[in-house]
Amino acid sequence: MDWINFPAIVLITSISWIAGLFAVLVFGKKAILRHTGTALLLAGTLLLGVFITALWIHLGRPPLKTMGETRLWYSFFLALVAIAGFLRWNYLILPATGIPMALLFLLINYAHPENYEKTLMPALQSIWFAPHVIVYMLSYALLGVSSVTAWIGLYRLSSFRFERNTLNYADNLVYLGFSLLTLGLLFGALWAKEAWGHYWTWDPKETWALLTWLTYLIYIHFRYHQPEKIRMPLWILGLSYVILLICYMGLKYLPSAAASVHVYSN
Repeated sequence: MDWINFPAIVLITSISWIAGLFAVLVFGKKAILRHTGTALLLAGTLLLGVFITALWIHLGRPPLKTMGETRLWYSFFLALVAIAGFLRWNYLILPATGIPMALLFLLINYAHPENYEKTLMPALQSIWFAPHVIVYMLSYALLGVSSVTAWIGLYRLSSFRFERNTLNYADNLVYLGFSLLTLGLLFGALWAKEAWGHYWTWDPKETWALLTWLTYLIYIHFRYHQPEKIRMPLWILGLSYVILLICYMGLKYLPSAAASVHVYSN
């Protein structure tokens, strides 16, 4: 599975997602078109999942080594979360946010193609490597969709078109995403102990991962203790995604992370 095949995957997946989203959002009141749109969304997501699986087989290692490889997973999980949430709650804002986000990250990969290498550095040759990163990508997808939903909620709140269920749906995504984020932190600690002899070293990546965990924990506690509040939890949830993106993609641009062993290679 060479990179030269990827443009075709991007094209077919993008068409499926765009056509499916258009059918769901514009013609969703007609059952047959709604079902057709959902099927197109699933087809595009399945195709991307097949590409990731084929890439894994071709490389002989989990495609999780570089930033571009993790973006493939993130795009896949964003679409999967959006579709699953839509099927579960019939809430249109989930595919309306998750699918464009997935498409954006997929197009970023198309704009920055990679030459895949099969080798892994010794520290990555661990049983914890794949579970740690995959769990993180899924948690990032859940938390990302919830946070963008919060931004839309803030906009609707200002225009008096806010739906109270927005926070309830966001809560469900955050609870699951936060649980997986916690699991990812634990996997990372076990991996660090195996690779470097310490569970935690306050590496910049570890520090920002903890900060991300704490921001979503603040949201959960705020919602629990002040469930009647609307605007403040939306702000907390929206800003939490900024912290998450810095941890995921922006850390390598910070001077303090220059010597970090956790920053993804390009």
